[in-house]
Amino acid sequence: MHDTAADAARFEELFQAVYLAFHRRDRKRSELSGASRAVLHHLAHTGPLTVGEAALHLDRAQSVVSEIVSQLERNGLLERERDPSDRRRTLIWLTPEGQDRLARDRAVLDRPRLAEALQAVPADTREALLAGLHALLDSGEKP
Repeated sequence: MHDTAADAARFEELFQAVYLAFHRRDRKRSELSGASRAVLHHLAHTGPLTVGEAALHLDRAQSVVSEIVSQLERNGLLERERDPSDRRRTLIWLTPEGQDRLARDRAVLDRPRLAEALQAVPADTREALLAGLHALLDSGEKP
């Protein structure tokens, strides 16, 4: 009989070691303020919204969210567009640069370092590792 509790403890130790070996050390984790990050993350989850809708969802004053949106727009991370179903409404949405910035902000591992390390691992072992991680994630999603 296999001891899954021991496997879980071993996995936890290895996971922590992998995280410590490959987490990003290049700079401050985020170049975004907390408020800017919150707006970008929220839009990424909900899709385009009006400033008023975003303010309501984020439980902030519309003027505050409007100021954050204007700053993100000046920085090329958000854009305003007419709602195709109601031309009177203006929606805010992430630009491609905003989507890239958000992806970089979410990244916790140093991909170049990780890719270099994975390159030294045989291809079949890499595939087994990735398949195993997918299986673990899939099994954790079951009720």
